[in-house]
Amino acid sequence: MPELQTLMTGLALGESPRWHDGRLWICDWVAGEVIAADGDGRDREVVLRMASFPFCIDWLPDGRLLVVSGREARVLRVEPDGEVVTHADLSPVSDRPWNEIAVDARANAYVNGIGFDLGSEDPGPGFVALVTADGAVRQVAGGLGFPNGMAITPDGATLIVAESYGRCLTAFDIEPDGGLSGRRTWADLGDGVPDGVSLAADGTLWYADVPNRCCVRVREGGEVVERVELDRGGFSCALGDGVLYIVAADWNGPASMADGRRTGVVLAYR
Repeated sequence: MPELQTLMTGLALGESPRWHDGRLWICDWVAGEVIAADGDGRDREVVLRMASFPFCIDWLPDGRLLVVSGREARVLRVEPDGEVVTHADLSPVSDRPWNEIAVDARANAYVNGIGFDLGSEDPGPGFVALVTADGAVRQVAGGLGFPNGMAITPDGATLIVAESYGRCLTAFDIEPDGGLSGRRTWADLGDGVPDGVSLAADGTLWYADVPNRCCVRVREGGEVVERVELDRGGFSCALGDGVLYIVAADWNGPASMADGRRTGVVLAYR
């Protein structure tokens, strides 16, 4: 049977794990840190410190790191010399918190927002914005139920968005100009509440689930292939070097982010 191992403990709230350039990258929201480590969680390095939450990360094709500074409605870019600059101002689309990012081979960045302030406002419709390579921003999808993790298929033709409140995975065709069309349900998840996602090489998709405390692998259409039970909420996951990396933490609503407890862990499912 595959083995679930604990690689890191003591994170405030880990999110957005990514496997990049032979290393595991993680955002620790409350600590304001972007962390990189080897595949066993060792040789840990704080790559970036921020005064605000680093909501999510991805890379441009030329290797520069993009970071969603969600509360400031900005996408930041880390230059080769380490300078952090504004890659895009998202506020013309929305001043509500922004969330996840996915970048394609043309340097188009898709960034989503949940559409309301979690914990202080009633839920509203979420959206996806496109940031083109030259920094232009426009909304390309709306009416989403708390959009969360996103993945772009290897052929660059499809964007898959996890709708946490919609309990589904929604797919869009990516147009030549970067716009989105052909909205459809990629998978109805029943009682599943998808958060962060990761596409597998065989076309299945893993999603992490906070309230159900698990990670689940599904096929297009919703067939469950595999399920990993957790002892706390699963916030996101990433495949790398034959391992599923999972970030998980105790969650009791937004107040969990300010209670000072460091229940965040990084797990490896081999």
